[in-house]
Amino acid sequence: MALPLLASVEELKDYLQQTVPLAPGPAQLALRLASAAIRRHTKQTISFVAGETITTMGGERVLRLPQRPVVVDADNPLTVVELVDASGLEIPAIEERDFLRYGSELHRGQAWPQSRLMGFPRRYPAGIWADRVKVTYSHGYEEIPDEIVGIALDLAAASMSNPRRLRSESSGAVSVTYTVETFGTGSLTSDHRAMLRDFKRSTLSVRLS
Repeated sequence: MALPLLASVEELKDYLQQTVPLAPGPAQLALRLASAAIRRHTKQTISFVAGETITTMGGERVLRLPQRPVVVDADNPLTVVELVDASGLEIPAIEERDFLRYGSELHRGQAWPQSRLMGFPRRYPAGIWADRVKVTYSHGYEEIPDEIVGIALDLAAASMSNPRRLRSESSGAVSVTYTVETFGTGSLTSDHRAMLRDFKRSTLSVRLS
């Protein structure tokens, strides 16, 4: 299923200060490519996704979920199940009983003091998740942050204004020289990357099985 655009055609029209409607095909394509570039860089879906199920590797005290922010409420429960060996045995883990959640991290208990956060079954080392854990959770933003909308519009505007990725072009007596940012159509600039730093996931922050 295709993910939603990170900005709308109407927002792109306003960003370009257009008084007439944009051609929907090229505008949507530019926004789709811009959205893909942002998601590829951050390794995040960013848009809200409800009830996604993943199987991730455990074996440590902290289990890091790959997508942020994690959304947990009455409509979006967090379900965590430890997968034990190859027997098919599944052991549910309950928040506040078997683990504590800090943002996108699920923490088991420290070795001292003893508590039910130590991990189950008991034959596992104290406070360590099973080797594989199945998690069903919701994540992302129902309202896309302004920083991300701005970057998507910036990239899409560059694609719309300079689709052939030229440094300069002339028409009769008129010559236009594009900026370095515009020349890099569809590419994130250093400023873009700096703005996305807080949204980016490290390649080492999660291990999928």
